[in-house]
Amino acid sequence: MAKPNYNFEKRQRERKKAQKQEEKRQKKADRQSAKDDATDAEGSNTSGTE
Repeated sequence: MAKPNYNFEKRQRERKKAQKQEEKRQKKADRQSAKDDATDAEGSNTSGTE
């Protein structure tokens, strides 16, 4: 019977965790850029009318 390869399992868990963190960082950056775009659009409209 073959023994389990714990190093492989650990690498897989670490890779999955890193991928999840990257997706979370990307979502956060997308939300931040959308928020910045909305405030920039509002700011340019008010500054253009003065």
